[in-house]
Amino acid sequence: MKFIQENILQDASDDSLIRKYKSTGELDYLAALYQRYMGLVYGVCLKYFDEESSKDAVMLIFEELIQKLKQHEVQNFKSWLHVLTRNHCLMKIRSAKNKESLVITGHPVMESGEIQHHENGNNLEDNLQAMEKCLETLPVEQKESVNLFYLQEKSYREIVSITGYEMNKVKSYIQNGKRNLKNCMDKQHGQ
Repeated sequence: MKFIQENILQDASDDSLIRKYKSTGELDYLAALYQRYMGLVYGVCLKYFDEESSKDAVMLIFEELIQKLKQHEVQNFKSWLHVLTRNHCLMKIRSAKNKESLVITGHPVMESGEIQHHENGNNLEDNLQAMEKCLETLPVEQKESVNLFYLQEKSYREIVSITGYEMNKVKSYIQNGKRNLKNCMDKQHGQ
């Protein structure tokens, strides 16, 4: 009987598993969903941490997911999980900077075509500070949309509801804001 249930869970769509998890609260549904993307989560974590810290982060993100998935309306689980994972890693790095308790393999905060290697966590903190400065240079709509989407993990619909902007405008503000942040960060690194 357990075998049949496992096959049903494997064949179910992401949206179906999310709905079942939200309605029943049973972790089997969430575990089946998360298992599909554990490789993605682990890969993202490896960009920021060593192997052991990445394995720990994969487990912590699952625990975080138990609550966050109930709170958010998720349109595309894979993309949402990627953002959640990246934000989790960045928050750990930021708190580790203060505590100096994690081994960090320095990678840039913003995604770019070239991989930059940093000597230590100080450069990562510099990147975070540069990103915060660059965020302040964005037009209000872009800054607000980027902040809500990436830092507060709000969905497009939630951002529309909070800001009153049209859906297409929100998507545009996020896309343009991300591009402008990247350009600003590139300029900061060029100085």
